[in-house]
Amino acid sequence: MSSSTKPYMIRALHQWCSDNGHTPYIVVWVNDRADVPLEYVKNNEIVLNIAYGATKNLQIDNDWISFSARFGGVSRDIWVPVGNVMSIFARETGEGMGFEVEPAVEAVQERPAPEGDGRPDGDDPGPGGRPSGRPSLRIVK
Repeated sequence: MSSSTKPYMIRALHQWCSDNGHTPYIVVWVNDRADVPLEYVKNNEIVLNIAYGATKNLQIDNDWISFSARFGGVSRDIWVPVGNVMSIFARETGEGMGFEVEPAVEAVQERPAPEGDGRPDGDDPGPGGRPSGRPSLRIVK
């Protein structure tokens, strides 16, 4: 049996959104395998912004989508089985693709450790990414 085309389509539409200046969002079916902030879940669904600017260490693998993002100012690690993704779309146009929720595969039990930051080479936001703490200005003469 061949592997699912779903993760490939998600990666392709994510890249298309990014290349065209759109914001990619995914709709995820939330169950015990999805690690998302439950306070934002409605009707067992959550909508997540997966743009590079909104995430850190974004990984779209064949089995898992993982990243860190801020929710209410608090950084959270997000883990979503690709089988739980219901759709991916561009916020600005609504263009995208819907998918069937796939049953969990027993062979895919553990989440892999995230590698890198998921950004193509040359797209580094700078050292440390976005600065944290209180902003400050300094007069230079």
